Amino acid sequence: MARTDKSAAIAELKESFENANAVLLTEYRGLTVAQLQSLRRAMGASAEYKVAKNTMARIAAKEAGIEGLDDLFAGPTAIAFVTGEVSEAAKAVRDFAKDNPALVIKGGAMEGNVLTPEGVLKLADLESREVLLAKAAGVLKAVMYQAAFVINAPASKAVRTVDALRAKQEEAAA
Repeated sequence: MARTDKSAAIAELKESFENANAVLLTEYRGLTVAQLQSLRRAMGASAEYKVAKNTMARIAAKEAGIEGLDDLFAGPTAIAFVTGEVSEAAKAVRDFAKDNPALVIKGGAMEGNVLTPEGVLKLADLESREVLLAKAAGVLKAVMYQAAFVINAPASKAVRTVDALRAKQEEAAA
């Protein structure tokens, strides 16, 4: 590869590192092109899955300010640049790796922190952002309902007491 081609490839990888919310590194040895396409489709729009030369990826990561990935750039490496929901991309990689043992999760990086393969699997176990927001909304709704009940309790108790007194007076008058 000519020097200008290498610099262009490094610049493209650097831009991908900078634009990504997280990066997931995998070893793809033994997978066919069709299987890699299937993984790309499984990730959908939330991630871009690229095969890159280790040296170029290492240089691009350093230039993008991502440290600690040097040890992971060994052997055939493919990088998932996650721009969408990180947990969805991690789930896609985890599920694909279950069905295709040739795919090995090496680790990754997110928000300046290096992720171990176990860290990537923990991300995959997280529920999606929408589900977590829905659960939080449900908790807030329950708290609001309880607060409304507590606030209304004295007034409703007073009304029941007045009704009971009126009923007692009507019985006494009858």
